[in-house]
Amino acid sequence: MEVRDLVHHYGRTQVIDHITLKIKKGEFFSILGPSGSGKTTTLRIIGGFLSPTSGSVYIQNELMGDRPPYRRNTTMVFQQLALFPHMNVFDNLGYGLKIRRRPRAEIAERVAKTLQLVQLEGFERRYPKQLSGGQQQRVALARAIILEPGVVLFDEPLGSLDLKLRREMQLELKNLQRMVGTTFVYVTHDQEEALTMSDRIAVMNEGRVEQIGSAEEVYERAKTRFVADFIGDTNLIDGKVTAVDDNQATVEAKGLTLIVRAETEFATNDEVAVSIRPENVYLSMEAEAQENTYSATVEEIIYTGSMRRSVVRLENGLVLKVDSPSGASTGLTVGDKVSVSWSSSDAHGVK
Repeated sequence: MEVRDLVHHYGRTQVIDHITLKIKKGEFFSILGPSGSGKTTTLRIIGGFLSPTSGSVYIQNELMGDRPPYRRNTTMVFQQLALFPHMNVFDNLGYGLKIRRRPRAEIAERVAKTLQLVQLEGFERRYPKQLSGGQQQRVALARAIILEPGVVLFDEPLGSLDLKLRREMQLELKNLQRMVGTTFVYVTHDQEEALTMSDRIAVMNEGRVEQIGSAEEVYERAKTRFVADFIGDTNLIDGKVTAVDDNQATVEAKGLTLIVRAETEFATNDEVAVSIRPENVYLSMEAEAQENTYSATVEEIIYTGSMRRSVVRLENGLVLKVDSPSGASTGLTVGDKVSVSWSSSDAHGVK
């Protein structure tokens, strides 16, 4: 599936700015971004619910043009689910096949097979109001895949679920996608959701695609300041490049000399932001043998369950977040003088 040079305006406001996406067959591809970034508009154009100002959509090498949703080899799962409340589970799933005039025996067989895939055998005669939120999600998903589309589109379908159920459904959704092998295009503003499920992620901001890559690539090797800041949590330190050597750069930042990984092309005097993930920063009572080691004072310690976050202030006034497993007690208290360190391989410069 391809989206080529897509542009869309609402009135005079441009909300999609020349987007191009190439999505592989059988891929779980997520479009991730904050509210207003243009991700849902992109999805609706792919599905045929909106016509772009310019650009084109190809599904299975066919130009969609002005083809309406019902004539595209796609189905869509909405956040509101849109189940028919007056129909039981069997009829909800079989409706699309019935419209396509499939034989009753085939409808029954495919409904049974699909319910087995989503672990809802025996629920055929229940109505949506008799199901839990997670069960309704499974019915909506089953209704989307029973038609055997080339592409299934998802518009933040897990947004209304509580955290525990949402995480369970993320794993179920990914496992189901692997079993059926259908291309999934999934829109979300939840970074953890995208990182958990996706083969690749397109990170959008203000109508543009900032980066496309695997979960590891967009998290560990962000190409822009926005991606580094939006994906997960990070410490960002603004500075200026003073030297470049192979894949490392020296950055002067508020009186500090930082050695960073420089996968983006940097030149002397470039203004950059240095991104260091909190889990890659280490605290100790003695100086560590790292390229980046500084003295600091512990200002706050926050217990979050699986992690313990320390907030420290360096001698130049810079405040950093440091995460460590809650079981690995450091014995530190607020006011302690500590050494803060990180490896140059964990400090990533972005423009």
